[in-house]
Amino acid sequence: MAKRKLYDCSKCPGQCCSYARVIVSDFDIKRLGKYFGISEKQAREKHTKAGAEPGERILRHHADEHFGTICKFFDRDLRRCTIYEGRPRICREFPGDGHCGYYDFLTFERTSQEDPDWISTTGNW
Repeated sequence: MAKRKLYDCSKCPGQCCSYARVIVSDFDIKRLGKYFGISEKQAREKHTKAGAEPGERILRHHADEHFGTICKFFDRDLRRCTIYEGRPRICREFPGDGHCGYYDFLTFERTSQEDPDWISTTGNW
């Protein structure tokens, strides 16, 4: 029996995309290269940077009005991923159990605030 998904990413402003360390594997970098029609080396240089741990690669970010910074592939106007088919494995698997705590919080706050577009501006937790 398939797990029921208890959240709707299309109604979220991209909290998980604002995580500072979106770690990518060599396979993810290869996938990005294929998605953009560039070499793995070009994808590594253009779309990732060194992470905190030795050998770690993370996705680059750009400025975001709500979270400070967010994944470079996140459309800040439409609030959605621009490379959905080419996204890394970690993004494909998140949050993992069919349930997203941020979405629960967001849904509760939007109902309480009576504002269907409300976005938390408290930053990353």
